[in-house]
Amino acid sequence: MPGRALLFDVGNTRLKWGLCDGGQLVRTGSIRRETLSSSGFSSLTSKLPHSVDVVLASNVAGAAFATRFAGVIGIHCGVDMRFAHSAREAFGVVNAYRQARRLGVDRWVAMIGARAASTGALCVVDAGTAMTIDAIDRHGRHLGGQITPGLGMMGRALASDTSDIGGVATTLRDPGQGMGLFANTTRRAVQVGALTAVCGAIERAVRAMRDEGLRPTIVLTGGDASRILKQLDGKILHCPHLVLQGLAFMLRNKE
Repeated sequence: MPGRALLFDVGNTRLKWGLCDGGQLVRTGSIRRETLSSSGFSSLTSKLPHSVDVVLASNVAGAAFATRFAGVIGIHCGVDMRFAHSAREAFGVVNAYRQARRLGVDRWVAMIGARAASTGALCVVDAGTAMTIDAIDRHGRHLGGQITPGLGMMGRALASDTSDIGGVATTLRDPGQGMGLFANTTRRAVQVGALTAVCGAIERAVRAMRDEGLRPTIVLTGGDASRILKQLDGKILHCPHLVLQGLAFMLRNKE
């Protein structure tokens, strides 16, 4: 693996970056995409190192953004940016999609990172703008996945498609268990309802895997991971930088 690698996880809402030195993430950071739009790429590049050997990105922000971003980083670092792509089979993971490239690259790289972090069957959950859930058996075979609205998207959908709820922030203190999941204000009812919905989706996915004789570890990442972590039962591995870890693993084990 190259000595110093700059890694990027470009999502729908946020761009995360990490500096990998000797195979290990030594620095990380993030910036909202809307900040890049309003303040320009200098708001990001001012925080990035210049001297790196390779730049690798997972990008779900579209081709136009990728072209602009690659140009900016190429000038800043003097190194051409490479982009990860979903494959039929690589790094110990077998893609379930008939058209392998149609699987979101962020999900693909997250599965590679999860497989590197934990053995056995896995339920890989990325709780971001949208929440994705992917099942992997102990042999690394991807069994398929789910995509559902994330916490913020659920709240915005209720605000826009109903007349009386209005805007509701998704920030929520841990509601606890039992009757703490029932609210006495509309604002909190939406927050707890969204939280219950995403946790219920994860729990049902895990139950379906268990019904097939699998005993999955939940590998949890994404911006809302810390909000739902305490609500889940079972074996859970919280990996805030899972996509970056997957990119680092890909570089260390280039096939």
